[in-house]
Amino acid sequence: MADASLFARVAALEAQGARAALVTVVRTSGSAPRAPGARMIVHPDGAIEGTVGGGALEHTATQAAKQTLEDGRPRLVEHNLTQELGMCCGGTVTLFVEALVAQPRLIVFGAGHVGRALVSAAASAGFVVHVADEREALLVPAQLGMARALHDDLDDPALPFSEDTFVMITTHDHGLDQRLAEKCLARPHRWLGVIGSRRKAELMRQRLLNKGFGAPQVARLRAPVGLAIGAETPEEIAVSIVAELVAERRGAVHRDAEGRPEVRPELKTRGGA
Repeated sequence: MADASLFARVAALEAQGARAALVTVVRTSGSAPRAPGARMIVHPDGAIEGTVGGGALEHTATQAAKQTLEDGRPRLVEHNLTQELGMCCGGTVTLFVEALVAQPRLIVFGAGHVGRALVSAAASAGFVVHVADEREALLVPAQLGMARALHDDLDDPALPFSEDTFVMITTHDHGLDQRLAEKCLARPHRWLGVIGSRRKAELMRQRLLNKGFGAPQVARLRAPVGLAIGAETPEEIAVSIVAELVAERRGAVHRDAEGRPEVRPELKTRGGA
């Protein structure tokens, strides 16, 4: 597989959220089957794309990749081709093995002012964004060009729900927000947020409890959403929401006494002057 094709394949796997590892030849000495920079993708079932040299070396690289997929730890693997693997090349090869980092996925229900601003802000932060809205007139590619896909069916099976998916509900109708929250709570997701006031959030949670949703399930609903930065405009609100998404993804969120999300105190000065 040519380098350009392999890089495109890596990008596609990351966008899909697929589990795979990347093995790269980082150093060689003596006679080695591939030069530094050679790469190979290894899937959880051991299937490979590309090559780092074939034979016993490739088998060992595949086993190391499976270990990385299991424990999430990158590793350097050094092999003497003659002594360790019985190959005739007579050199040494050092491999760097890393798990592919899937791009986080965000489903945005609602293509209004906040929804449109959220698409741009989230995509700029590295999220693969899907937008769903029954109002086809709002699904304008020119305004939502940074979205991966536009859906005019709120129940579209192509919406990428998974244990790693972030979901944001920001429609034009409170009743629709409620119905979507009920549907989304019943589907796999990592984070589920609904835009609105504290009063709206309280009423929504109470309705969910009245409909039989368990307290732990209802507690997963994030509302109000966004870090408390005094946001007012759609663009500012979108920034506050994406800030919470990033903090959630990086494990940097905790809740204040009133349940509002904020960055952990010890991280507030990180990156400052």
